Amino acid sequence: MAKCDVCGNDYDKSFTVTMKGKTSTFDSFECAIHALAPTCSHCGCKIIGHGVESKGTFYCCAHCAEVSGVKGLEDRV
Repeated sequence: MAKCDVCGNDYDKSFTVTMKGKTSTFDSFECAIHALAPTCSHCGCKIIGHGVESKGTFYCCAHCAEVSGVKGLEDRV
């Protein structure tokens, strides 16, 4: 068993994720998302879908990007 890096749960079905050369252990996707998913620069929610990006800044959707002054991004074409 291995302990989750987020919640400390010692779980027999834990898994590891390597991102940017760093390996982390999690007991659930929820903890992995909490630790690894980017955060929307406008509303603060975790981006677990594709999201949108402008000049290195991430948004959960085109609406949040637009409200933040970014032009030309769309959720759908």
